[in-house]
Amino acid sequence: MESVVFFYRGFEPIARIIVIGTLAYLNLIILLRVSGKRTLTQMTAFDFIITIAIGSTFGRLITAEGVSLVESMTAFAVLIGLQHLISWLTVRSSLVEKLVTANPTLLYFRGQFLQKAMREQRVTESELLGIVRQNKIGSLREVEAIVMETSGTIAVIKKATNGEADDLSALQSVSNLQL
Repeated sequence: MESVVFFYRGFEPIARIIVIGTLAYLNLIILLRVSGKRTLTQMTAFDFIITIAIGSTFGRLITAEGVSLVESMTAFAVLIGLQHLISWLTVRSSLVEKLVTANPTLLYFRGQFLQKAMREQRVTESELLGIVRQNKIGSLREVEAIVMETSGTIAVIKKATNGEADDLSALQSVSNLQL
């Protein structure tokens, strides 16, 4: 039975972590740069899963002695390749886009908080008011709509000012919009 070491097992494991961690980090940077900006943008659910998997693989490589650098680089390449493939297919196929990307959801529209949508997205009025304030808007009278985007960010759309047309074309893909 192996003995458990709590504090120090010698320099060799530390040197392995430094060398392998540095090489893996540099290789991961290269792979992410080659894969394009999409890999580093705001995340869809699929992007989030890939990011967690890459982080898990990186952590395992650094801490597990039985995992080689080449095995982890292969795992990184597969994960980034899958992310690239899915994003490529998403741009070219509306079916894949629907499977991978959620629709934006309207949370507030023309003076009304949409309670059902807020419950579904697990967002409170006070959170939405905070986001309105972060957008330097002092009154809901200035707000036309609040939308939870596909990435999970929340967008505040101001009302048209005097003389501007009431064009809501930015809201056309919002799932629960009823004009």
